[in-house]
Amino acid sequence: MNLRTLLIKRMYIFVLCMSLCMAQFILLPSYAAYADEDDDDDDDDDDKSSDSSSEINEIKRQIEESKAAKEKANQTKSTLASGMASVQQVIGSLQKEKNDVVTYVATLDAAMEQIQDDLDAINESISENEIQLDDARQSLEEAEDALEEAEQTREEEYENIKDQVKFMYLASKSTFLEILVTSQSVSDLLNRTHYISKILDYDREKLDEYAAAVDSANEAREAMEESKAVLEEKQTELEEKQSEAQDKKDDMSDLISAKETEINLYSAEIGSKEEQVREYQAMIAQQDAEIAAIEQAIKQQQAALAEANRRQYGGGQFVWPAPGYTRISDDYGMRNHPTLGVEMMHNGVDMAAPSGSPIKAAADGTVIAASYSSTMGNYIMIDHGSDIITVYMHASSLNVSAGQEVSAGDRIGSVGSTGRSTGPHLHFGVRENGSYVNPWKYLK
Repeated sequence: MNLRTLLIKRMYIFVLCMSLCMAQFILLPSYAAYADEDDDDDDDDDDKSSDSSSEINEIKRQIEESKAAKEKANQTKSTLASGMASVQQVIGSLQKEKNDVVTYVATLDAAMEQIQDDLDAINESISENEIQLDDARQSLEEAEDALEEAEQTREEEYENIKDQVKFMYLASKSTFLEILVTSQSVSDLLNRTHYISKILDYDREKLDEYAAAVDSANEAREAMEESKAVLEEKQTELEEKQSEAQDKKDDMSDLISAKETEINLYSAEIGSKEEQVREYQAMIAQQDAEIAAIEQAIKQQQAALAEANRRQYGGGQFVWPAPGYTRISDDYGMRNHPTLGVEMMHNGVDMAAPSGSPIKAAADGTVIAASYSSTMGNYIMIDHGSDIITVYMHASSLNVSAGQEVSAGDRIGSVGSTGRSTGPHLHFGVRENGSYVNPWKYLK
């Protein structure tokens, strides 16, 4: 095997080893905490513990006060929301009543339009009837004029005939005698007698004609009077209907006006209630802002409480995790890996001990991992606060589980050779602020 091939193989083994180590580190979570490692004085620790307890109690009191304030704010908000809901219900009721009135007004408007149509038709009939009535009056005047003229003509003719009859009566003796004497023959006499008779008949006929004309004119006048009376009666009826329709229109107009006033009142009341709703909404928004501020304060207080409650490492020396066995088979630092054959960092201390011997917790803490990996085997991780974590690898068995609280010296497992191991031992490591450090810092 040449040198190049050997270097490539060693490089491959080194990369593989680093990959496995990185996988091991990824499995180890980091935790942030406050630490005060320089205070080893027991009295100072007691003072700090007392101060911490007072701080925790004060934060708890603040949280309770904030929760009470939030509850009160929620109750106030609930009361406001209930009040707003009641006002909105009133608005809904008012709006319904207003809509009913608006619908009623629309019905009245339709009825008003019909009344106006009827009134317009009546007014049109009145106008037409007035025209006919004017025509009838004019025709009646003409008929009265014709009657008066006919009666005058008849009176004049009657006077003429009366004078003629009187003259003929007075002169009848001499006239008839003259006719007889002066007649040249019987034929002439008859002719003259016939002529006189014709004259009398003509006068009588003319008189009858004038009398008939008077009767006709009188009948026409009476007909015109009857027509005029009918038209006047119709005009009276139309004017009564017009008055009734106008009264209906006026009443309807008054009713519509009253309903529109009612609508305006509803609108004003609804506007007032809507203003109340806006006020409620503003107050509820204010309560929401107050509640949000209280919730934010509670979050901050709870975060402060969680921070105050976080475990703090009190300092001092760790309990030896493999009691009775102090031989170190492999120390912390750079070494030649026993299975990979490459030099690499050993991040802990290997304590040689027989399989099944106890593994003890190095300090008080909370178990944050108790599991298995192909590299670490059965392993345990304990958080001691102040961002200090201890790691125990290659155990044959585990006596604890994640989340469990342990005290310094508690048995947490048994030594073994699980995972990547060359024999029974306890690999003990310490992490500070997410990185491995030399465990001897805490073991000496």
